[in-house]
Amino acid sequence: MSIRASRARLWRAALTPLASVIGSGFLVLGPVLDASYGVAAPLVMAGLCALAWAFGAAIRLNIAAIEAAGAQGGPPAARRLETLASWALAFAYVVSVAYYLNLFGAFAVRLTEVDDRHHARLVASAAFAVILAVGWLRGFGALERMEQIAVGLKLAVIAGLLAGLCAWLWLQAEAGALSADPPRIDPLHGAAVALGLIVTVQGFETSRYLGHAYDARTRIRSMRLAQGLATAIYVAYAALYALGFAPPEGPLRETAVIDAVRAAAPILPALLVAAALSAQFSAAIADAAGSGGLMHELTRGRIAPRHGYALLTAIGLALTWRANVFEIIAYASRAFALYYAIQALVAAEHARAAGVGRARIAGLWALAAIGAAAALFGAPVEGG
Repeated sequence: MSIRASRARLWRAALTPLASVIGSGFLVLGPVLDASYGVAAPLVMAGLCALAWAFGAAIRLNIAAIEAAGAQGGPPAARRLETLASWALAFAYVVSVAYYLNLFGAFAVRLTEVDDRHHARLVASAAFAVILAVGWLRGFGALERMEQIAVGLKLAVIAGLLAGLCAWLWLQAEAGALSADPPRIDPLHGAAVALGLIVTVQGFETSRYLGHAYDARTRIRSMRLAQGLATAIYVAYAALYALGFAPPEGPLRETAVIDAVRAAAPILPALLVAAALSAQFSAAIADAAGSGGLMHELTRGRIAPRHGYALLTAIGLALTWRANVFEIIAYASRAFALYYAIQALVAAEHARAAGVGRARIAGLWALAAIGAAAALFGAPVEGG
């Protein structure tokens, strides 16, 4: 294989986790971090990305260990933990679909005359109905093309957003109007809120499940590439936003980025809404399909995928009408933190079986403890 072909294959393998990590939660992060942490927002973002990298490292260890073990699948304890992790991931997907569709509803009504929580929930409920109907009657194959288009649109709009923020920051610097607000949150509660935002950097684990298309080495390299690029984009975005805009006054809204970027470029709000709608719906489709498929596989066919979609819809509608978007983000973060904690335990078992040093095993256990703490104590942002 030529170097050019190898690089193209690596990029294709990296595109799935990269697109998953940089979802429309990216749009929520700027105002959220700015409102809570002020000028310290880039440091908090860097810490969140570092934690995601550590969880990614555990999953990369599992990718290599599982391929090396072949049909044996590794130590019995690791296999049992993998089953538990799969159940945790199936549940995390259920909650994440609620997160995606509630953001979908919020952005859908943002530039209309019915811009309120009630109508946003109605839109989210209608989207749940569409997903259930399509999944129940036809499966999601018919909508896969939409997902591919959404990835390109989302990344293009984010590139435009960063360019617009750079230009705005330059103007603010020339006018001596850069923002440097101190954190508005105490350290302990700030740590809990940061842990409640894990879902916004979630998605790198998709490399773990691309074994049908790529070998272990490619998946490991592609995950590193995706996480490295996502970290650079996220930290740059957090810095540009925190320095370019003062924290919003009054209750924080999940679509606050729309008001902020209007000052930077009048065309950006409409582009961001278009990207958010496309990205959120396609991500919801992907996770709904993943959840239904996992339930079918884990129950050995006793739960059909369509019944999984019905369960997902019931839970999603309950969350939609009983919680706000920031609370749902925290619930989704807790669910993924539990999955990452179990993956860290799986990695510790593989490391123990391979005779790896005690220090590394202890590090993996510590990482699992952090994931468990995030699952227990991750707190929502206070929003309006």
